Amino acid sequence: MAEISEAIFFVDRGAQAGLQSQIRETLVSGILSGRLIPGARLPSSRRLAGYLGIARITVTLAYQELAAQGYIEAGARRVFRISEQAPVKRVRALETERPDRRVDWEARLKQRFGGAKPIRKPLDWHGYPYPFLYGQMDRSLFDLRGWRDCARRALSPGDFEHMAGDFAAADDMQLVSYICSRTLPRRGIKAQPEEILVTLGAQNALWLAVQLILRRGAHAACENPCHPDIFAALHHSGAKVWRVDVDRMGLPPGNLPARLDAVVVTPSHQSPTSVRMPLERRQHLLDEAERRDFVILEDDYEFEMSFLAPPMPALKSIDRGGRVFYIGSFSKSLFPGLRLGYLVAPAPVIREARALRALILRHPPGHLQRTAAYFLALGHYDAVIRRMRLAYAERHEIMAASLAAAGLDIASNAASGGTSFWIEGPRGTDADRLVEELRADGVLVESGSPFFPDPDAPCRFFRMAYSSIPADRIAEGVRRTARALDAHLPSARTSLSARRSMS
Repeated sequence: MAEISEAIFFVDRGAQAGLQSQIRETLVSGILSGRLIPGARLPSSRRLAGYLGIARITVTLAYQELAAQGYIEAGARRVFRISEQAPVKRVRALETERPDRRVDWEARLKQRFGGAKPIRKPLDWHGYPYPFLYGQMDRSLFDLRGWRDCARRALSPGDFEHMAGDFAAADDMQLVSYICSRTLPRRGIKAQPEEILVTLGAQNALWLAVQLILRRGAHAACENPCHPDIFAALHHSGAKVWRVDVDRMGLPPGNLPARLDAVVVTPSHQSPTSVRMPLERRQHLLDEAERRDFVILEDDYEFEMSFLAPPMPALKSIDRGGRVFYIGSFSKSLFPGLRLGYLVAPAPVIREARALRALILRHPPGHLQRTAAYFLALGHYDAVIRRMRLAYAERHEIMAASLAAAGLDIASNAASGGTSFWIEGPRGTDADRLVEELRADGVLVESGSPFFPDPDAPCRFFRMAYSSIPADRIAEGVRRTARALDAHLPSARTSLSARRSMS
């Protein structure tokens, strides 16, 4: 019978995975790929341990775990072999000559969804010394220990029995209860469980709502600039989409188009400028919706980060006609990979949104929902938000002073706080090219061009966030940005230098 050579094994002591895990991964990978056949004998634990230079008990425990899982089996004298019942890949594709009859998928596709210009964020952004990236988390501010404790609680026998079943189209009632009793009341919103749907982030909530209230031939409006995914969701509904320029108080209701079925707004922190819509304008927008019979989709992101002034009441909280659909997200406030949000709307709307969601993904993962519910209910969430507010308030002050010293123009004033600055470069700035030039110097900023669909000229705006960069690196990162802008646009050097000397 064949014997497996110890030469196929390798361990990396600097890897995050433990030594046992690496041994198991080598064997499982070989078994599943069909490279290790049933009955093949493994090296003895003593011989493999000596070859790898590790403790024999490490190999023994790895073998025992694989045996318990059915991948290998112990024979006489504790000789381990690949199990006859191991899930080995047994079917091989027929390697015969065939004529080339590949499908022309470019012609076959009936719909395309890749038209929006993406906001590019390097996956290895942690390796850059000056990451001014919006929406990325600072791991030092998050309570990872608390999250892991809540994840373990969610795996208790009682919770697991509930969670492991098929929710069908339902949501975790503990999470929904917390949203009803704690999250929404902080925004002045009263809602019943049947008026809430848990979603895979705010974008999922927006897409579901748009699909229900818009169709081809309808008319919708969004802010300009706005997040590219908002515009894309409206555009792919088939509706005619109008872009309404924002000013220093957000979207002006008086500038909305004459025909309108729905409008998407970000009143607490306009995306991406961070300006806040005042109460009078919010009421004006609600009055227009009542008078002209259209729906408002309110994305209330970042209201938790109001450290310069108290947050304004949500549009939904002063809505008396039930015309506002409220979209919230835990991904923005905790960590972006969480992908957990919610939609608040009248019960008939939620009923249909739930049915539509079920056709796509049934429901968000049960363990994720229950973990988040515990994290919220046990006070971890509130503690994290307090920690973030304090840290962001400090970083905001440092960054505002650094931008002023560097002569960079803040295009809009974030009156209540937030996590970023919207910067306007001098005339002639090409933000896309500037981003690449800065990246070579270790600085990551975001071009504003994705926020302006079909721009007529290179975009001169860019966004610099302080949620992902330590406070002690902000000043140098801003200096490098100003220096790159000088080199990028020589004609701007005089004006930038003059601003720096004045400050």
